[in-house]
Amino acid sequence: MCALWCLLLPLYKLWHFLLLLAATVGAYFLFRALFPGTEKVVDVPEPEPEPTGNAEVDALTREGRQAVAELRRLRGSIREPSVQKRVDELTDLTQKIFDDVVTDPQDVPQVKRFAGYYLPTTMKLLNAYDRMSGQGVGENVSGTLKRIEDILDTTVQAYRKQYDALFANEALDIETDITVLESMLKREGLSGKDFNV
Repeated sequence: MCALWCLLLPLYKLWHFLLLLAATVGAYFLFRALFPGTEKVVDVPEPEPEPTGNAEVDALTREGRQAVAELRRLRGSIREPSVQKRVDELTDLTQKIFDDVVTDPQDVPQVKRFAGYYLPTTMKLLNAYDRMSGQGVGENVSGTLKRIEDILDTTVQAYRKQYDALFANEALDIETDITVLESMLKREGLSGKDFNV
């Protein structure tokens, strides 16, 4: 457009340049209105993690990926900001719990218990919240939604404790190593006041 303007009309005064600028901006918005672009959101699935060789761990990680995907779907569907925040926390903690079982297969029994009861019950409650929040306002609906919102605070705390509990055996190993190291240093005269150079 600018090249055509330069060939046909003069450009030697300030108002000529201002007119060209106005025409260019106007043409931009006109073409944008006539030919709107389309925005396509593509959901890219997370890549499959490498199998660990442990069938129980692999099954749990598959289950964990499905649970996290469902929590993310529910998060996008639920409109209440305070519930969305709690669902974000639950999603993050769920991801961490299932990631832990890959690095520490000794936690399989704890994660199985978590995946067998706590996670499905949480999903059931969130699905009910999602379904009921689209209904009209009524005493039963409002009361149920409030109860679900209240239990989500407790659920987030429980998930945090569950995640923390997964590190109990590692903390015990570290505490044992520290105790052994302290006693060896003391016996060799290399700890605290006993250390002489």
